[in-house]
Amino acid sequence: MRSPSARAVRRVMNLWPPFLFAGIRVLDISSDWRTAHVVLRKRWYNRNYVGTHFGGSLFAITDPFWMVLVLNCLGDGYIVWDKAAEIDFIAPGREDVYAQFRVDDAVLDEIRAATASGDKYLRWFSTEITTAGGDVIARVRKQLHVREKRRKA
Repeated sequence: MRSPSARAVRRVMNLWPPFLFAGIRVLDISSDWRTAHVVLRKRWYNRNYVGTHFGGSLFAITDPFWMVLVLNCLGDGYIVWDKAAEIDFIAPGREDVYAQFRVDDAVLDEIRAATASGDKYLRWFSTEITTAGGDVIARVRKQLHVREKRRKA
């Protein structure tokens, strides 16, 4: 079965209710699955009691991207799952904020080498959530569980 294109995945994500109603918009997923760029727009309906971004929305802006990018970069022969996550709130989000994701060849080589024997591999990925001016609002770490699919005998 053929996997959907990055463009199609971006379109679906932008219509996905948890993103749509949180003000999250996927601006770009590169066709080679190496990068993604996401924005969380500040709207009247996604502010907390003190008028800043909900912490859950800040976390949600990063939720599926490391898993989706790594899975598509590695290909059909791998299982990739989110395993753990943590967020460090640095400053209140008072304006639109952005998150960027980039998967490098060195990371993919590291994962392939670590899983070549059939073992699972746990790897942390970090993302900064920033304003348009580059001020850091939060840092998010996501841990992925990666394993090669078992080959049928």
